[in-house]
Amino acid sequence: MSIKHKNPTHSFTIMNELVLPNDTNTLNNLMGGRLLHWMDIAAAISAQKHCNRIVVTASVDNVSFKQPIKLGDVITIEAKVTRSFNTSVEVRLDVWAENIPSGARAKSNEAYYTFVAVDQSGRTIPVPELVPETAEEIELYAGALRRRQLRLVLSGKMLPEDANELKALFFKAE
Repeated sequence: MSIKHKNPTHSFTIMNELVLPNDTNTLNNLMGGRLLHWMDIAAAISAQKHCNRIVVTASVDNVSFKQPIKLGDVITIEAKVTRSFNTSVEVRLDVWAENIPSGARAKSNEAYYTFVAVDQSGRTIPVPELVPETAEEIELYAGALRRRQLRLVLSGKMLPEDANELKALFFKAE
């Protein structure tokens, strides 16, 4: 029997952090490692909400910094489960930086994290199915299979010739 989450917003998390001096480098910019740490926490919360289980980080996709986040900025991390597989879930993160005095707000990062649900002994366990509802959720859900295949190919867990969803992007069906 599979459990289905019909409302993907159930696994949506918003986390805010204030960038303090201990979080910055010598240029007064947020250290990348600190941001990755906060992103991992926000993503794990979303994954745990979806699975109602302990989850562990399995992979982190490319995280690019579009602009520096400054000392005193407030960052908002939005994390949302985009798809579940057998024992894993993919979580999309969007990071926004806001300078409160000026009112300036800009997107600084986005990434996908993958989590695996485990029991108390650390063994993988099945996760509930995610049922997307909105057009955006359906698009993210569809893309998740391609992103998963790319992660598996890059990690050596899948042969490129077996990544049918990825191949479909490059080759026309005959």
